[in-house]
Amino acid sequence: MEQAGPRSGDVILENHHLRVVIAPHLGGKIASIQVRPEGAELLQGPLRPYAPRTWSMPFDASDASGWDECLPSVAACEVATSAGKTLVPDHGDFWQVEWHVVSQNKNAVALSADGFSLPLRFSKAITLEENHLHIAYQVENTGGSPVAYLWSAHPLFAVDPGDRIVLPPSVKQVVVEGSARGRLGTKGTEHLWPKTTLRDGTHCDLSVTGSPEDGTGDKLFAAAPPEGWCAIERRRLRRRVELQFDPHICTHLGLWICYGGWPSGKENRQYCVAPEPCTAPGDSLAHAIRAGHAQELAPHQQRCWKLTLKVDGVE
Repeated sequence: MEQAGPRSGDVILENHHLRVVIAPHLGGKIASIQVRPEGAELLQGPLRPYAPRTWSMPFDASDASGWDECLPSVAACEVATSAGKTLVPDHGDFWQVEWHVVSQNKNAVALSADGFSLPLRFSKAITLEENHLHIAYQVENTGGSPVAYLWSAHPLFAVDPGDRIVLPPSVKQVVVEGSARGRLGTKGTEHLWPKTTLRDGTHCDLSVTGSPEDGTGDKLFAAAPPEGWCAIERRRLRRRVELQFDPHICTHLGLWICYGGWPSGKENRQYCVAPEPCTAPGDSLAHAIRAGHAQELAPHQQRCWKLTLKVDGVE
């Protein structure tokens, strides 16, 4: 697979702890986070060469790598608006559009973009401070009618066999959104976290990462832990990769656990874990609206929130 590296137009933030590459022209994605001094990559590399995105392409037709943002939906769906029904694309609008650099210095960059399925303006300010990467978000309704949305972070972290997904002790149960070949059952199936029983009766510790030959791909949801964090421990790198968030705003936590099970039928497949602080317990905006889980913005209203990535050593 292609290695994520700087290209023309990329923004690079770096210090003696981390080197971060941001690609405004590729949906504003964080394309690379490398640990200093050894240069180990923390993010899933591109499954196919980087190329311009289009408004109609599915996510699996892209490089499907790095750290994107999903807004106003994760799953493609149709929603009703004051102007009629509109189609929200797979993984939302903002991974597909070019973001504009609003300001930049050696430690920070601010970017903004406008959506196309719904009248939303999405902004983020990314700041590198020692071993922390701070991301401050803002979404604004630029239209004249209320707009519903959901948001999910989508950081695809690379893993090795035997790494560990670490959640606070308050997380005792997860719910299936989807599971390749149904190994965890159908949508809505509940499982204990982290040790559970698969559909075939096999016992499994969901917190321990498998191998890329496993062919598994599971999307799970839990209520956001009140402790406000989730983490991955990389044994080979001796690093703990932790996301910190406000559980009153990011009310749920998605988990995409993929060990070679997606995209189906493609030569290159993801081998990653994505802990995804989010605003709804599911991927579809249409379902969130029906269930009363969608966020809503009045005309010209704004909403702000923050995430922090912290990379520490671990024994």
